[in-house]
Amino acid sequence: MDDRFETLAELLRGHRVIIQTHDFPDPDAIATACGLWELLKWQGIESRICYYGRIEKTNTKMAASILDIPIYNAEELTDVTEEDYVVTVDGQKDNSNFTDLKGTEVACIDHHPYVTSYQYRFLKHQIVGACASLITGWVIDTGMPISQELATLLLYGIKMDTRNFSAGVTHVDIKAFDFLIEKADMSRIYRLENSALDLSDLRAYGAAIENIAIYETVGFAYIPFECPDGLIASVSEFILSLSSVRISVVYANRSGGLKFSVRSENSKINAGRLLHTALKEIGNGGGHATMAGGIVYPEYMRQFGDRHQTETIIRNRIMQIYRVMMEDS
Repeated sequence: MDDRFETLAELLRGHRVIIQTHDFPDPDAIATACGLWELLKWQGIESRICYYGRIEKTNTKMAASILDIPIYNAEELTDVTEEDYVVTVDGQKDNSNFTDLKGTEVACIDHHPYVTSYQYRFLKHQIVGACASLITGWVIDTGMPISQELATLLLYGIKMDTRNFSAGVTHVDIKAFDFLIEKADMSRIYRLENSALDLSDLRAYGAAIENIAIYETVGFAYIPFECPDGLIASVSEFILSLSSVRISVVYANRSGGLKFSVRSENSKINAGRLLHTALKEIGNGGGHATMAGGIVYPEYMRQFGDRHQTETIIRNRIMQIYRVMMEDS
């Protein structure tokens, strides 16, 4: 499939266009959506950006405000029709983190493993560290003038999704970094990186520290209250920083189910495959070799019993898959 930006622009021209990020968007999703918005505007194509859920973390809210681009909660877009063209970014239709939007999904821009059976008319898919790197590649290829604000947002999105260029980095991400580094406002990125935690977030870190359990080199931590996706991921990064942990598994209550974030520094353990296999038939999970996310659905949670039974079931499922992967490697 021809995945040049010019091909996408021709597909979208003459239609009402909506750019949809995954639910509860992170900086990479926001950067990707805003970069695409700017590219389309440069070609005279108007679009709107939307998401379901909330923009939860302070630094993500700050990132979303760098550019003067309106970003809507999808529930605010009451005029969407089936004729509107939807471009999904940083994720794919039918994934557990993509609430269906009225409209016709015609295009997808994503860097995660491709798992959907949906047939897009346009697909830009490549396994790279950050989705914003794919958009930056289009900026480079088309020669679109780029503002300091857009360069800052794209670079920040890439830094966040590659754990500051320490995970999943490819030549595409390095090329994007080389292009953006001289154009971005690095002092602003520094402020964003140092605004990652709210005071209320410390409660989640405290809960995780209280009940962390380590089996072999897998660190488990349960946060026993409602917790934003981005914060669960941040706690997972924190658990991974322990010297005895090579894989972190953090999970928290989320709308009656359990939301997961997994991180892996073990080259033998693909985090996305581990979580996808472990949550089969009770939920949904997936992601990259080094980071993954997933959910156990509420109907299964009700069958598990109390908190301790639930933790035992989850840990046993994950450790069983972990040991199989270690033996097969």
